[in-house]
Amino acid sequence: MMLDSKVPAGPLAEKWSKHKFNLKLVNPANKRKYTIIVVGTGLAGSSAAASLAELGYNVKAFCYQDSPRRAHSIAAQGGINAAKNYQNDGDSVFRLFYDTIKGGDYRAREANVYRLAEVSVNIIDQCVAQGVPFAREYGGLLDNRSFGGAQVSRTFYARGQTGQQLLLGAYSALNRQINKGTVKMYNRHEMLDLVTIDGHARGIITRNMVTGAIEAHEGHAVLLCTGGYGNVFYLSTNAMGCNVTAAWRAHKRGAFFANPCYTQIHPTCIPVTGDHQSKLTLMSESLRNDGRVWVPKTVELAQKLRKGEIKISDLKEEDRDYYLERKYPSFGNLVPRDVASRNAKEVVDEGRGVGASGIAVYLDFEDAIKRLGEDTVRAKYGNLFDMYYQITDENPYKQPMRIYPAVHYTMGGLWVDYNLMTTVPGLYALGECNFSDHGANRLGASALMQGLADGYFVIPYTIGDYLAGLGFDPVDRNHPEFEKTRKTVEDNVQRLLSLKGSKTVDDIHKKLGHIMWEYCGMARNEAGLIKAKGQIQELRREFWSDVTVLGENEEMNQSLEKAGRVADFLELGELMVDDALNRRESCGGHFREESQTEEGEAKRDDENFKYVAAWEYRGESQPEVLHKEPLEFENVKLTQRSYK
Repeated sequence: MMLDSKVPAGPLAEKWSKHKFNLKLVNPANKRKYTIIVVGTGLAGSSAAASLAELGYNVKAFCYQDSPRRAHSIAAQGGINAAKNYQNDGDSVFRLFYDTIKGGDYRAREANVYRLAEVSVNIIDQCVAQGVPFAREYGGLLDNRSFGGAQVSRTFYARGQTGQQLLLGAYSALNRQINKGTVKMYNRHEMLDLVTIDGHARGIITRNMVTGAIEAHEGHAVLLCTGGYGNVFYLSTNAMGCNVTAAWRAHKRGAFFANPCYTQIHPTCIPVTGDHQSKLTLMSESLRNDGRVWVPKTVELAQKLRKGEIKISDLKEEDRDYYLERKYPSFGNLVPRDVASRNAKEVVDEGRGVGASGIAVYLDFEDAIKRLGEDTVRAKYGNLFDMYYQITDENPYKQPMRIYPAVHYTMGGLWVDYNLMTTVPGLYALGECNFSDHGANRLGASALMQGLADGYFVIPYTIGDYLAGLGFDPVDRNHPEFEKTRKTVEDNVQRLLSLKGSKTVDDIHKKLGHIMWEYCGMARNEAGLIKAKGQIQELRREFWSDVTVLGENEEMNQSLEKAGRVADFLELGELMVDDALNRRESCGGHFREESQTEEGEAKRDDENFKYVAAWEYRGESQPEVLHKEPLEFENVKLTQRSYK
């Protein structure tokens, strides 16, 4: 099939406003005749559900947590971007657009990214009106700080808990609609399949995670707001429950999966300490505003430090390599995440890493404390410093933090057009669940921006265009497709419960994570990817022949839940490797060792790979089919990315 992005014609700055005017509308009196299913209640899901219900639609919202406020959006710490130019430092909608396009290494749609920058200014006003306690300057104006990939201060923040505060704002709006009866909330329900009738999304099949009941839910449209798939690596900054199941099951029903190999490695995470860990902890990128990244200048000094023969305080200024400031004088410690991560790996691979393992670099606040005072640093980052102290038992006010890159965000996801609709009519994907706005590398503080832009300001307009052409008849839950899809889910559940081997689900997941990190992580090459593909296929066979799943369906059963999610991760992992093998270039977070500049930077191949890779599922154990959406750049010049 041909991929139609539905990007409107006309000048970039006018596309969204003209498109909104040309979209079909649903009469306010008719909106109550439509039911919309929203899966996931993080920032994208809660904002979409609340906004659509406020417009008059009937909304059914689903989350697998016990409350929407437990969505992983709360873990976003540092801030949210918006082109308000409160600092009068030269920011603008176009500059935010340009920084985002460049930060994504020219692998995103211009029209989508410009719309994101355009509506960003409205997000802040919306959230302030909801009571989000953004930091303020002495004069009362909202404060801003800097983030990687930009030379202006455009990041609004609420200390180190911005995601939590934004989610509480969206959650309060959602609760208002639940109280009004326009949103029916289904907590502890996990989506396990998509129901399609005549090719259109018409409902979902869920499992009640408390009772095990397999339920069918009908609607005129389905919105997936289920986040990213970083937990395919096992260790990541994601909550342990984060998974790809809803998106992957939709993929198997016809929704193309785009750019799955685009994974963001975040440079400022607390390093791995051993096999006992089930997740990693992110230290906000905002810390790079005042923290300086460094390692010892020589391998000998690093070895002495690791052995305890010398202390950090023994290293004089001339013994320290502030490598980001040295290599990238214009951006310094605020280079984008992919650049900072690769450089950290480089110095560690040279043998200059710190900490007992040698797999870490320092993030040092000594200069900031001398310049600003400890009280000021505490006011800006106090909760982050406390979190670091509680996890490591090291006081970051007295000695540098130890950090190292870890899997954080996924730029790939379900392919969507300009209206956020997937290749399945009536099925939409919002926020991190889709691929659309970040290209090959997400700039910091842009995840919250995209989730809220999609939920508050895009989907309320675009979904009406689809619904206006449907008619008002309710969806028939007695249609044979509902029972057929429910039976498929029940059979899959029983297949998982019949597995009584010798390995635990976590055993398989850890093995998968090791393969993905080793061969499809910060650096990839053809030989490693081919090896990874074979190992994942073998691991899938091991899963289905020798894993054990405990318990029954008719109860709360976390073993069953994990098994279904890991089965999907195994299939996704193979597709990620296929996508990375196909893309024989380096761009953003996708770093093919065969394609780099003389200075070791990512080297794109615009002649052959200036496209979105959208993969079509063709059946069990069948190779997926690649479809290409060409990317056109009319407003920015394609150049080798430089932050020097």
